[in-house]
Order: sequence, then structure tokens, then C-alpha cells
Amino acid sequence: MQARSVAVLYGGWSAEREVSLVSGKAVAVALRGRGHRVELIDVGRDLDALLRALRPAPDVVFNALHGKGGEDGTIQGVLDMLGLPYTHSGVRPSAIAMSKPATKQVVGAVGIRTARGVVAPPQQVVERHLLEPPYVVKPAAEGSSVGVRIVRANDNAPSIDLAAWGYGDALVEEYISGRELTVGVMGDRALTVTEIAHTHAFFDYDAKYTEGHAVHTLPAQVPDVVSAEAMRLALLAHRTLGCRGISRTDFRWDDTRPGTEGLYFLEINTQPGFTPISLVPEQAKYVGVDFADLCEWLLEDAACGR
Repeated sequence: MQARSVAVLYGGWSAEREVSLVSGKAVAVALRGRGHRVELIDVGRDLDALLRALRPAPDVVFNALHGKGGEDGTIQGVLDMLGLPYTHSGVRPSAIAMSKPATKQVVGAVGIRTARGVVAPPQQVVERHLLEPPYVVKPAAEGSSVGVRIVRANDNAPSIDLAAWGYGDALVEEYISGRELTVGVMGDRALTVTEIAHTHAFFDYDAKYTEGHAVHTLPAQVPDVVSAEAMRLALLAHRTLGCRGISRTDFRWDDTRPGTEGLYFLEINTQPGFTPISLVPEQAKYVGVDFADLCEWLLEDAACGR
């Protein structure tokens, strides 16, 4: 293993900033432990400041940003222009995956089942039911379940708080009852299936990133046919979007339906968390790849312009 200079990009300005700060620090500790020269760069909206921080050019950039600006193709485009190799997916898959409607269209074209949905401005979502309740309202382009709400038939509260929304268009989807499953992909390999149990109405931001709010069972205690299909679909989604490095695909499984009929794709995350309770590092460890090895593998997999 050759020691390299590594710039770890973290922080950012998205709704997932705090998680990114934790991810970046954990990555830096792991890579320094492997002998790499690591600089943490808290990325803001000042492009000149970022360009200065990237001089002299590092050997490789570890992208530990989450959400808008870091996961949607923006920072990937900057790094491509600079000719710097970086971890995770490139511009196109990052941009597509950040848009839930675009992702649904792309994966649906290769036969991956998704929930029925419609995209609408928030004002229209508030004015009337666009689908028969229960349904889910979520930002069309945010990650980590930010801004998600389940609307039920007897709810009196508005489906969206217009004063606090600030996410642009909303995606309204039919609510799929059942269990939460997720699959990490590492290169050309689906790792395993994790079932997530929690006390929240759905696997929201707090449940994902607050210790003790969710229980991860891996491998998930589901029929072999469901596990195999979830892993197949996660790898298919990863390849169809052109993802690189690692990704994580989330599913809902309605276990009242036969076979795999109740398995629905929800979304794919091209920059999964690297916190102490994050799902992909946990799955990698389960298959024999510890946290530092996973970070090292991502450095080796880093590329520019694709």
C-alpha cells in the first residue's frame, strides 16, 4: 500500500451537513491510520476557497459529502474539471440518483418495481389529495428521508408546511405497508440485506442517524427468494445508473404478498453515510471488509470523468 495525499471533502451546506461532518472525520481517522496524508476540507459555497484548499493538488479526493452540492453531481463536476480522481459516483449517476422522479423512470425502464407516484408543486399538494390516502410526500430531490411525511385518510394537518418546506417540487407516492430493507453495493457485488426496525412512522432522518432509534438485522430474516431479489435489484440499479464505488438501495417489502411481488424500490443513495452506525460500513464488515479496508478500497476505486 502506497501512502498518498488525500483530501476528504465533508460538511457542505445541505440538510445532511451534520451527518457529513461525522462521516468525514471517521474517514480521516481511518485513512491516517493507514499512513495516508489526510486533509479535511469543509466545503462551502465559495468555489475560490475550495480551489485554494485543493492546492497543491492531492493524489485523490475522498468525497464524504451528503445531499445537495456534494451528492448531486455539483462537486463531481468541479473535480472533473480539475482532473482530480475522486471516490463514489460521477456526475451523471449522481445527478440522476438525487432526483427521485428521474431515478424511478430510469430503474423502471429495466423492470424494477417502484411505487406509483406524481410530482407536483407544494401548493398543489396542500390543496388536494393527489393520490388516495395513505400516501407519502417527500422532496423530489433530497436524501436521507429529509422532509418526508406520511399522509393518512383521517389526518387534519396539512400534508406540507409551506412556510418551512423550501425543497421545491414534491413527490407524492402511494404508501407501501410492510418492512424496511436495504442493500449495499460495493463495486460489482451486492453485500447483504439489512432489515431496519424502528419506532418512527418510517425510516426518517432521526431514525437513520440517532443511535438507539433503529435496530439493524443482518442478514435480514426474510425468505431466501426475497433476499436474493433485493440484492439482484440493488446491483441492477447500481449498474443501470452507472454508479461507481459504493451505493445503497432502499426497499419496502409488503410481506402479505406472495413471493417477491411486495418488493418495491424506494431510492438509491450514491453517497451512503460513513458514521459509526451507518448501514453500508456495517454490511461491509459483515462480509469481511472492515471500515479502514472499505475506505482504502474506495481510494483505489477513485476515478475522474466517469
